[in-house]
Amino acid sequence: MFVFNEAFFRKVEITFGDEAVERVRSWQELIIEINDNSAPDQLYEVNRFFNQLEFIDDLSHWNKNDYWATPVEFIATNGGDCEDFSIAKYFSLRALGIPSEKLRLMYVKALDYNMAHMVLAYYETPTSIPLILDNLNRNILRATKRRDLQPVYSFNGDGLWLAKEQGQGKKVQKGGNNSLWEDLNKRMMQEFNNNEDK
Repeated sequence: MFVFNEAFFRKVEITFGDEAVERVRSWQELIIEINDNSAPDQLYEVNRFFNQLEFIDDLSHWNKNDYWATPVEFIATNGGDCEDFSIAKYFSLRALGIPSEKLRLMYVKALDYNMAHMVLAYYETPTSIPLILDNLNRNILRATKRRDLQPVYSFNGDGLWLAKEQGQGKKVQKGGNNSLWEDLNKRMMQEFNNNEDK
């Protein structure tokens, strides 16, 4: 679990403004409040919290074709795209102690919109059909109930899996899977290192 210090909040205020500080504080308070709750309750609360934020595409929001915001950037700017929703949920659940092997960022095709999309998949056990945390359909449902999503592949810091079926899929690569993921993790480390500065 992480706790931000007042110096960190001052940096957020300088960069993003007063309202951003309140949103980031609300996130920290949520993580502390639900730390001892059951995993299903943690999934529900984290999904609900982030689905309050606004969808904004990267070009409009960051003036880039593809940018993966850190959870702090996503919350502070009060919006982001599907990757940002999924990433913020992933790292929040990791902060709550849910192991990385139970969580995957999953690229899918959103069939109703005919577009690429990202969701967060939670595997209760290695053979479970995952629960899907999404910003399009805000209900947490098993993947078998999400006929509007066609799995493509999934990943986390441990590897990359082909996800053509409803289960875990076939692992095809170890470790982080792309430069966006590496850049995101580097920026998050900088944020947390700044949090430790006095």
